[in-house]
Amino acid sequence: MIDPVIVSFELFGIQFAIHWYGVIIAISVMVGAFIAERQVMLRNGPENFVWDLLIWVVPAGIIGARLWYVINDMAGGSQYFIEDPARILRVQEGGLHIYGAVLFGLLVAWWYARRRKFNFWMLLDAVAPTLLIAQAVGRIANFINQELYGPPTNLPWGVKIAAENRIPPWTDLSIFPVDSTRFHPTFFYESFWNLVMGGLIIWLVRKYGNKLKPGTAFYMWMVAAGVGRVWLEFFRPDQPLIPGTALSYSRVIAFLLALVGIFMLLVRYEKIKVGFISAGPDDYAKHDKKWKARKK
Repeated sequence: MIDPVIVSFELFGIQFAIHWYGVIIAISVMVGAFIAERQVMLRNGPENFVWDLLIWVVPAGIIGARLWYVINDMAGGSQYFIEDPARILRVQEGGLHIYGAVLFGLLVAWWYARRRKFNFWMLLDAVAPTLLIAQAVGRIANFINQELYGPPTNLPWGVKIAAENRIPPWTDLSIFPVDSTRFHPTFFYESFWNLVMGGLIIWLVRKYGNKLKPGTAFYMWMVAAGVGRVWLEFFRPDQPLIPGTALSYSRVIAFLLALVGIFMLLVRYEKIKVGFISAGPDDYAKHDKKWKARKK
């Protein structure tokens, strides 16, 4: 077991601590930004746009991720944040949700792209593999915090979970001893899935280049992220359930995300036609006739 706190110190009478959770999330953001910047350049976009965007999108993503997590927790009937609202601010203890980060991040990115006159479809396609790979890196933090694990398993890659980090029904140490009980490392399952899917999107973009229509990579992210979360929810007993059902909120949203992604890909490549939804342009320049001039 790794201590979640790297180092703690006191300064001017105030106690500070540097947590692995925060450091790993910061690393995942930097990895994601590097990949997104390369994806923008691959599409002949302007340099350093992604790095400039980070100043705005990172705070928005953290706020969104935390709010979604808190709301999701309370929707499942938990009193944890209601009993002590100050816990909402203790992000270093864990508790961020990717959906909130994506939602708030994309809203701010849309605003910033309009402000800088940047082609938003290009940005969406550039960040698509980034969202998967950055999340894969960030899941290491869940391993250190010993959270988001699955049920007990006898598989050789099962991980130990300390008694203080157990959730019901595995808190009875007489039935589930700490030394001999192993749990599904759900965080690593998700990391593996995201790395494979993120790599696949990058490979497809490099292989087919301009043959892919604007929005394709982003819709592929929707499908990959949605499908991955739907099957991973079978190993996530910690997720709040919709009252009266065996379905978690996250699984339902993930299913809808994948469904919309598949639908939009079919529309985008005119496999199906819907009167009120346009198939869209064949390239970024046609989407924004002034794009070439803006690049200069």
